[in-house]
Amino acid sequence: MTELLLTEEETMLRSAVRELAESELAPRAAHYDQTCEFPWENVKGMAEMGLLGLGIGEEYGGSGGTTRQLVVAVEEVARACAATATVLGAHLSLCAQYINMFGTEGQKREFIPPLVSGEKIGAFALTEPGSGSDAAAMRATGKLSNGGYVLNGSKTFITNAPEAGTMVVMATRDRSMGARGVNAFIVEADSPGITIDPLHGKMGIRASSAAEVVFDGCAVPAENRMGEDGDGFRMTMEVLNASRMSIAAQCVGIAQAAYDAALAYVKQREAFGKKLAEFQGLQWYLVDMATGIETSRLLTLKAATLKDQGRPFVTEASMAKLYCSRVAVECADKAVQMHGGAGYFAPTNVERYYRDAKVQEIYEGTTEIQRLIIARNLLRE
Repeated sequence: MTELLLTEEETMLRSAVRELAESELAPRAAHYDQTCEFPWENVKGMAEMGLLGLGIGEEYGGSGGTTRQLVVAVEEVARACAATATVLGAHLSLCAQYINMFGTEGQKREFIPPLVSGEKIGAFALTEPGSGSDAAAMRATGKLSNGGYVLNGSKTFITNAPEAGTMVVMATRDRSMGARGVNAFIVEADSPGITIDPLHGKMGIRASSAAEVVFDGCAVPAENRMGEDGDGFRMTMEVLNASRMSIAAQCVGIAQAAYDAALAYVKQREAFGKKLAEFQGLQWYLVDMATGIETSRLLTLKAATLKDQGRPFVTEASMAKLYCSRVAVECADKAVQMHGGAGYFAPTNVERYYRDAKVQEIYEGTTEIQRLIIARNLLRE
């Protein structure tokens, strides 16, 4: 079905990533989930394949490529290990791409190559304890001092922070200015004045680390600010708009994995003298899952295509994130239900898919925020 819409190059990329995912990422997924270890081996494999540099120019060490190729690759990674896809998304779509989109030539040449090679892990520090969806209400400050900036304040739920070498950090020069006061900085994670406190107890995507990052008099060179003074919020919204397609693709991957597991299970499990696959009610579950997945994949590809063509894509990206996250949760839920009691226990992968799916409706713009974005854009037409 969707295969008919992929180019030869996209099909080849999907095959290569699927081989990596099935041979290396999937076999490790349960272990990483149980131990909450950061998936360094998976990151190494993705770096060797060039996935950490998708969409970034070869002059900076990247692999080049399109947004469509990115979503094709992310789906395959997420199908095998959603936590690894989350690591990839924060590292590439939020950190490296932020620098790629808005950094100076000097910033790009200094900071991007170690990220795309996997030498350094990237993180994106926006969310604060008191400002999640209302990002403009941030309280972390970045004020001029002695020709540079000094950061003070805290960020929380920051993906990849415990392992990060480079972070893109948002801070305000003046809280009273709201969005107009926000700047974006490239910060080395080992800089003096930074404390990283890992967070524990996540429901899902457990191998994807998260932390609170506290800045206490952290000095940042003036040349590490991206964009003009006060441009940080606008640039951040542009990055998030683009990165939502990666989240949508991740949702498709989780949903596909849940469907695959459910389909295999009902074909071999028997009850009342016949295979579960012979029961019409379960057949309809499969129909709903397959239809939702295919629709999600097409919607994600449409948004990616619009971006690659330089056309408006924000509404479609939010639609993809909104719809695909719901499909991921619904497919994981149905997969657990179809497995019965076995689906509730860890040896069965579907319980992990169920836990991994929920956060897709929360991070990088909640379901409610996506509806606000879509409604606002529709009413402007």
